[in-house]
Amino acid sequence: MGRNAVRTRTDRGRLLTARRYDESDVRIRPGKSSRPRTKTRPEHNDAEAGMVVSVDRGRWGCVLDGDPSRPVVTMRARELGRTPIVVGDEVGIVGDLSGKVDTLARIVRVAERRTVLRRTADDTDPFERVVVANADRLLIVAALADPPPRTGFVERALVAAYVGGLEPVLCLTKSDLADPEEFTAAFSDLDVPVVLAGQSEDLTELTAMLTDKVTALIGHSGVGKSTLVNRLVPDAYRATGVVSGVGKGRHTSTQSVALPLPDGGWVVDTPGIRSFGLAHISPENVVAAFSDLADTIENCPRGCTHLGPPADPECALDALTGDAARRVAAVRLLLEAVRTNEAW
Repeated sequence: MGRNAVRTRTDRGRLLTARRYDESDVRIRPGKSSRPRTKTRPEHNDAEAGMVVSVDRGRWGCVLDGDPSRPVVTMRARELGRTPIVVGDEVGIVGDLSGKVDTLARIVRVAERRTVLRRTADDTDPFERVVVANADRLLIVAALADPPPRTGFVERALVAAYVGGLEPVLCLTKSDLADPEEFTAAFSDLDVPVVLAGQSEDLTELTAMLTDKVTALIGHSGVGKSTLVNRLVPDAYRATGVVSGVGKGRHTSTQSVALPLPDGGWVVDTPGIRSFGLAHISPENVVAAFSDLADTIENCPRGCTHLGPPADPECALDALTGDAARRVAAVRLLLEAVRTNEAW
């Protein structure tokens, strides 16, 4: 073997520093493409419209064209990244749309949301959670007894509905155990529709309000929300499996699920609420939801909380009279519910 046949790493280093590098000194790993990455996303013009009806462990149950008889199970396309997708979202879907067992389509597009029901874990939580998207109404379910009703929870739910663009409806269960008049009087100046849904009550009025709409239901555990869902959607738990195709038909208390109404429309059954934080909502958000008050607060001093004296002695809302003044008093109850920093 010649003297120069074997070189140490140090010897090679000296040789390379003594001359210029050339192509022979460049090592290219096999299998690695040198093509630059592109941020151009495919248009998916053939995507079919669908609505998300359930979410479970990285899979989304959807129905095509809002038709419960056309369920598909989907995943989120890679190009969407971590785009949040929730029940009620209107999406574009491609891939295997047959809905057969073990098939999987892809969500490639999420439409802009018309309405959003949001909440935080509590009033100190900076992270808001979208509960339902694109719902037309929020059905706030409260029991008149066992457990006794809490005005604080209803007030907070009303705030979330007004700010999110949903029409609130107060639904009272167990109406055979207590008179609803005293409880509902607190919300009369907000013009919130009230329906009774006790075991002995006929649900014709409520059903008419929900038909052809997307309605989210919220309420504390134990208020009879599940019983109400089963009355509105016969055999609701079997329908859960048929519609979602996710989680093998199990209906858990930790996920929202949209169920089709017999005469058209959807009810979104949400988990029992333990807390309803509103950290993401400001006083201006609340007042702005009322068109007859929104212009008035433009004359308020900076930093006004709109709660009135003694907190805000110069609040412009104090100048209103008649029906508007009664509306101000009702809205201030909502503002107080936000300010108290309580999680219901």
